[in-house]
Order: sequence, then C-alpha cells, then structure tokens
Amino acid sequence: MAGQVTKKKSAIVSTITKDRELPYEQIRNIGIIAHIDAGKTTTTERILFETGKTYKLGSVDEGTTATDWMEQERERGITIVSAAITTFWDIKSDDSSVKKAHYRINLIDTPGHIDFTAEVERSLRVLDGAIMVFDGRTGVESQSETVWRQANKYNVPRICILNKLNLIGADFEGSIKSINDRLGANTSPIQIPVGNEHALRGMVDLIKMKAYTYKAIEDHTLTEEEIPEDLVETAKKYRSQLIEKVAEFDDVALTKYLEGTELTEKEIKTAIRKGVVSGKFFPILGGDNRTATTQLLLDAVVEYLPSPADLPPIEGINPKTNEKETRERKNEVPFSALAFKIVTDPHVGRLVYLRIYSGTLSGGEQIYNVSEQKYERIGKLVLLHADQRELIEKAYAGEIVAAVGIKETSTGDSLSDPAHPILLESISFPEPVISLSIEPATKSDQEKMGLALNKLSDEDPTFRIKTNQETGQTIISGMGELQLEVLVDRMKREFGVVATTGAPQVAYKETIKKVATAEGKYIRQTGGRGQYGHCLLRVEPKGRGEGFEFVSEIRGGAIPSNFIPAIEKGVKEKLEGGIMAGFPMVDLKVAVYDGSFHEVDSSEIAFKIAGSLAVEEAVRRADMVLLEPIVKMEVSTPKEFMGDVIGDLSSRRAQILGSEERGGMTIINANGPLSELSGYTTRLRSLTQGRASPYIEPSHYEEVPPNIAANIASKK
Repeated sequence: MAGQVTKKKSAIVSTITKDRELPYEQIRNIGIIAHIDAGKTTTTERILFETGKTYKLGSVDEGTTATDWMEQERERGITIVSAAITTFWDIKSDDSSVKKAHYRINLIDTPGHIDFTAEVERSLRVLDGAIMVFDGRTGVESQSETVWRQANKYNVPRICILNKLNLIGADFEGSIKSINDRLGANTSPIQIPVGNEHALRGMVDLIKMKAYTYKAIEDHTLTEEEIPEDLVETAKKYRSQLIEKVAEFDDVALTKYLEGTELTEKEIKTAIRKGVVSGKFFPILGGDNRTATTQLLLDAVVEYLPSPADLPPIEGINPKTNEKETRERKNEVPFSALAFKIVTDPHVGRLVYLRIYSGTLSGGEQIYNVSEQKYERIGKLVLLHADQRELIEKAYAGEIVAAVGIKETSTGDSLSDPAHPILLESISFPEPVISLSIEPATKSDQEKMGLALNKLSDEDPTFRIKTNQETGQTIISGMGELQLEVLVDRMKREFGVVATTGAPQVAYKETIKKVATAEGKYIRQTGGRGQYGHCLLRVEPKGRGEGFEFVSEIRGGAIPSNFIPAIEKGVKEKLEGGIMAGFPMVDLKVAVYDGSFHEVDSSEIAFKIAGSLAVEEAVRRADMVLLEPIVKMEVSTPKEFMGDVIGDLSSRRAQILGSEERGGMTIINANGPLSELSGYTTRLRSLTQGRASPYIEPSHYEEVPPNIAANIASKK
C-alpha cells in the first residue's frame, strides 16, 4: 500500500549544548569527494536543505551555494577550498522500541580540481568516512581514481552515489562496471533507479524492496510504493547479488545465507555496515542529487558510515619514549588532536582547524604542539558553518572545530595535553610543478605583498615562495596555473595587493645517471690563521622519486666528525641551486669517504666550501640530465575531432596511451610534458568548436630529450 513518507527536517540549533553532547555513536565526520563537476557541491546543498540547515536550494551556476562562499568560487562555479559545516539528521531506528535516533553530521565539501588536491588530502586525513560522488553518465573519471587512491591511503570507508542519472547518456550499469573495473572495488548497488534519463522519478531500495518516488525537485516528500512490475526481476537480481557480497562480513548473515534462509532487513544492514566500516565493501546508491532521494543518502550515511566509536584507538608515537602508543577516542582520556587546515579570517584572524581525536578542549587552555615542541594557548573555539562561525566554550572527542589564538601551529601538527604528548601521523602533500615570478605593482606594496604571500602559504601547503638569489625576483610555485591565478586574485581582493606575474615556468629537476667521484680542497693563507678543508666525495644515482641522501663513510678520523655536517650543508646548498641549468638536483646519494684536516686551520666554513666544490665536480662527471614533469591527460572530445586532437597532442610531445567511448564522448588518454601545455585549453577549444575539455594532473618526472635539455641549459 502506497503512502507518504516525509522526513522531519532538523531545526538549526542555536543552543547547541544538547546536540553537541550526543553519544559518539551518533556522530558522523564525513567528506564529499569526486571528480570535478560530478556534483559534490550540489549534493552538499541538498543535504543542507533536507536537514533544515538551509531553506532554499543553492545553485552552483547562480553562485548561491552555502559551501562555495568565496567570490572566486562563485564566479568560476568550482570549489576551491574545503568547507566544513555541521548539521543534524533524524532517522527511524530498526529497533521498534526506539522511535527516532538523532545524528550529528560534520560535513566537509572538497574541491574536485587537481590544482586544489591539498584540500582533499588534508580533509581525508581527518575524516571517518566519505561519500564518493560519480557522474552517472561516465562513471569513473581521472580525478575519481586520484581521490579514491587518497581515500585508500588513509583507510577511509566510503559509500558511492551515481549522480546525474536524470541526464541524457545516464548509464547505471556501465558506471557500476567502471567502478569495479577501474578502481578494483568490491561494490554492489543498494538502490536501482526508477526510470532513466529525463524519465527518472525515484529509486528502488533493494533492502526494503520498496520504491521511493518524488514529483518535483524542490519537494521534500518521497512516496513509498510497490516496485514497478518492469523492475521487479532486476531488483531481485541485484538484491541477491548484494546479499551474496555482504553475507561474509557478518556471522549471522553468513549462516542464514549458506542455509538458504531469507535475511531480515536488519541483518542485511548489519552486514553492509560491517563491510563498509572494515573498508572492504562499498555500497552504491544512485539518482539525481538535487532531489528528495538525498534523504535515502542521509539514511545510508548514518546507517553504514562509521562513528568515532566504530574506529580503533588513534595511534601515535610517544615523544618521550619513541614507542607506539594508542589513545581511546573518548572524552575521558587525555586530549589529542591534529591541525589539518589554516585559514586567515578577516574578522577573527588566524583560524586553525582541528580534528579532536580524544579528550576535550576549552577556550583559554594551554596545549602542547608535539610536532614543533612548543606550548600554545587556545584563545576561542568555534564551530564551522562554511564561512560562518559559532562560538563554543568546549570541544569534545570526535569533533571538528577551529581555534583562534594559536600562533605557531601549522598544517599537519599534532596537539596534545602537555602532560600526555602523542605524535600523530602527519599529512604529506605533493611537490609543486609550476612557478611564476611575481612583483608588486608599486614599491609601496612590496612589504604588503610579502605579508600576503606568507599568509597564503600558511594556508596552502602546496604553495611555495622563494627568492631567486641572482635576480632578486620572488618566485611562487604550486600545483597548476589555476591555483596560482586564484592565489594572486585573493592577494588583490583580501590583502589589497596588486601584483604582476611573469610567464609560467615549469619546475624542472636535475639528476645524474652514473657513479662518479671528485675531490674538493679549499686552502687559504692570509697571514695569521688560514683556512683548510679537504674532502673526497662519491655521487651515485638513485631511483626516480627517492630523493637526496647524504652518508659519511669516514673511518679512522680522516675528517673529524664535527666537520661532517658542514660538508653536508655545502653539498645541499650547491645541489639546491642546480649545476646543469639552475634547477634543484634530486634522486642521488652523496657519500664522503676520505679527506684530511689541519689541526689549526680547519674550520666549518672551509669544509662547507670544500664539500660544495667536490660535489659540483663529481656530478659534472656523472652524466647529468634534466628531468621534466609529465602530466596525465584525459581529453574528452566528440568523435569527429579525435584526429585533430591526437595530432595536436603528438605535436606537443605527448604519448597517446589509448582511447575509449564514455558517455557519448571519446576519451583520449595520454601522458605529456607540462612544458608543452601552456595555452593548451584555449587551443583545444578552437580545434573542437569549444566542445572538448581536458583533464590534466601531475604524474611523474621523465628525462628531457638531449636537444631540448641543451637549449634549456643554454638559457641559464
């Protein structure tokens, strides 16, 4: 019998004490992750609408969304910074004796563009679970693979949702196949669509075996009805597949499945939850995330994604003993937290976002930064609602909050109770691949520009600043042109600094291909005490991406041990400045294996210079080569332009890896040098009448062809 199922919207809570002291089991810290344009922000908007956090659906196209609050985000229609927001959701319990359960959801909406990958990385580090959004027309796209790997890295449980099944080209089964094939994920749908493309009108719940339909996008009401006849067999097939996949995660479900006994709704949900929390199963939902079916997604969030209580104790290192230590995720144990984001707020100053893993934190309290070995004092604590702040007096285990007044703490630092320090796993970020020179428009802006750049680099760990010692120019580096463009624009709007930038410069690296040795000797006699430093070094190539290593093989006191650090310092400074073409030298091992010293004249500065001379001579003998950043490219184009697109890519030294049909478009996969892609998007649009679009992400470094390397070196 059909009936109306209307979820009661949670009110916006201004007196938050009651809701903030919910049991750990009723808290969810989740993020929304996806490829660009899959619908993350739209999904977030509907979640806020359904939970009563907002009373009007925001639109990315109109620039009215709650989480895309920056001017640049609204103008460009993309998410640039991750936004945290707290909301609440009521769900009926499986237990008939309990009327409703009230859940708090701390939600982070993350960017999809690869230039802002640091926002995804640091968000995933502190989340307990994630909603992975896919475009239901294309399934897995390039950035989908990247964020999936990032989530795997931090063991983040996920539920998947196929969005945009209402659009032409929607392919429910094809999208599921791409998730299984390209991500190697153990998945099964827990919903199937009622209707397809423009005829989509709801979803079938495969656990309850009921259909839930809606009439209009803005409607809060879902109508429960029997499964349409033409979908009954399909629903039974997928339900059977679901039970087969999840039964192994629960002993009761497995026993009943092997006996051929029908599982109850509660038993299926228990098995799904255990599979999701273990990180071994990923249920798939689907539909149009602008509609009331998002209620089913919210139910899935609280039913299947873990609470802080479901996760094992947090692990870290005790800095006093250097041994592993665990801490329960409870209020009653000593405080520990990770700083995962810094924001400069024009009204309250420097905000440090904290994920509290254990204990409680109050305003005015002194804490210990274990990473920096410094004490900090909390000024105020605030709850985050995108760009809005709500002052609180105390924060609890399992919460995501922001602190005002912390001065020395940076992204990735561990904070703890001073009497019980624990060093948590930090956050690693990729190295920048592109640089720009930047100058203030007027001399009076010079100091303001330095201050603005320092604040922006404090916020973004992939944004680096350095000064070219030869030219005096300020060089900024990042993950892509869009990131740097946005940061320069922010500098103008937020700090009032107008700056001009030079042409983008690719972040080349230098390395060696063979073993070589050299001697460095620095002797000066100037009357009175002289200078004497003498060392013999060996350089050896290392594998790509393995970095720099310095070792001492001195035996018998040929060089006193107190001079070895000076040699290392001289070596590092020389390699950082480059030898072949002025770019940093990477992936090599340097060993000091012999030398001599003078009882009176030897000094640290002499050995530093000797180390610098020796390493320069050694690498010149070691077959130096130049490395360039290679990017992974995925170009989506109508089939008729495929030949032109491939021809243009080949002219840019790109290696074509293959092509495939997806969502009515031809996808060309290629690897190409970043140095050849300046202005590529504009060229691609002109070749394809504006109908093709590229996706580009940093991949790895490769050797530059000798003729091009020689040309670059000649410009040093």
